[in-house]
Amino acid sequence: MSVLVYIENWNGQFKKQTKELLAYATDVAAALGHELVGLSIGSASDEALRELSAFGLGKTLVVRGQAFDKFTSINYANALETAVDHTGAKTVIMGNTYNGKSMAPRLTATLDASLATSVISLPDLSQGFVVKRSVFSSKGYAYVDLRNGYKVLTLTVNSYSIKENPAGFSLEDITPLVAVNDKVSVVGSELQSGKVPLTEAELVVSGGRGLKGPENWGMIEELADLLGAGTACSKPVSDVGWRPHSEHVGQTGITIGPNLYLAIGISGAIQHLAGVSSSKVICVVNKDPEAPFFAAADYGIVGDAFEVVPKLIEAVKSLH
Repeated sequence: MSVLVYIENWNGQFKKQTKELLAYATDVAAALGHELVGLSIGSASDEALRELSAFGLGKTLVVRGQAFDKFTSINYANALETAVDHTGAKTVIMGNTYNGKSMAPRLTATLDASLATSVISLPDLSQGFVVKRSVFSSKGYAYVDLRNGYKVLTLTVNSYSIKENPAGFSLEDITPLVAVNDKVSVVGSELQSGKVPLTEAELVVSGGRGLKGPENWGMIEELADLLGAGTACSKPVSDVGWRPHSEHVGQTGITIGPNLYLAIGISGAIQHLAGVSSSKVICVVNKDPEAPFFAAADYGIVGDAFEVVPKLIEAVKSLH
């Protein structure tokens, strides 16, 4: 018996969340007494995969080929199904990323498996296979008992600690059992560059309408650069074109869970909170003491952003 973990790459590279996933999958496999097997699909190099052996990646299956250079959920899910058949795995773990959330339901339907998305902790095996997952835009938690023979889990980003766990590394190429589906193809993609991606940022500095206009975003970007943080914004800000929609966090934008979320000039509407409530620590700067965000914040500063942020910048500079 084995536990299969899908090792997602981004243009051949692996991110911090890959190491979180390996730590989680290693602990699940140990709890079950099963072997851990990794699956890589696409363009990651053997050397990049080998580097992950320091974090628990041992036996690794690889699916290569032009059809897998670009992600399509149907082809990648077929590759996952092949890996399950090849290893006899009953538990499949992947990240709760856009790709993971696209593949997991397909694989679940094919295997007639139990599915749990947005998982945030190890399964409780004392009375079945009970996992804790975040629900209602991270405003609550559900405990779900997965009862089918096959189980598919997606792990929430930034919910499990990285740890080094050297493993004996090996590679084996496999060929998908199902023919490549060419009904859907990727004709192009656009990637952001030069910024910390919000979904993997440990620190995020975010601004709202309290900044009064796009011309005042320089201090947000300066503070973010000093902290090595990503920059974000509220929906009204992206709607009026002050900031790109790729920075919009909230119920209808990106959902994030950084170690620190610093909200500046954002009132804290429930739709915005839905996208950031998984943050480990929330700090709010707002001149309105009645702003709803303060009720959800761990720390709050009642003050004008144009006075507070420059002082924060100077304080951070003094630490460098």
